[in-house]
Amino acid sequence: MQVRTEHPPVDAEVLRFLADRTAVLPTESIVILGVGQTLKGDDGAGPVLCERIRNRVAAHVIDAGTIPENYVQPIVRLGPRLLLIVDASDFGAPPGTIALLAPERISRVSTGTHGLSPRLFVDLIRRQVETECWFLAIQPQQIRLGEGLSPPIRGAVDRLAQALIGLLG
Repeated sequence: MQVRTEHPPVDAEVLRFLADRTAVLPTESIVILGVGQTLKGDDGAGPVLCERIRNRVAAHVIDAGTIPENYVQPIVRLGPRLLLIVDASDFGAPPGTIALLAPERISRVSTGTHGLSPRLFVDLIRRQVETECWFLAIQPQQIRLGEGLSPPIRGAVDRLAQALIGLLG
């Protein structure tokens, strides 16, 4: 019997990776950075995730909004061993898909709603502190001004929040 769910669970490989990495690190050495614009539909996935997990995980949670470059020095001061950046990113998958992307797979050219490209942002941090960095990219459905998260992205944020709370709570 095949069961079809509206919102698939967090990809098993992503969850396994997060479980493996977070199990060997002190939670205070982990930073979760949400990036995005809550006024532009699904682009708000990162900040909404931060809101959902803040005070529910032992890791540092930072909502950078659309200006992550303003958080380079605060992140460097925390000296994370693992930096997870959560952002809505169009990588051609079905809406609500969560992908784990290495910074090296991200373009150095800014093509999103944020000023500095994500890869240059990571490069700025890595010049000052040795850290492992990964993007948790959520495939958006729509990025329209004035709309909230679409149902698939709301579901993805909920699933990712539950996974992170389970691992780091």
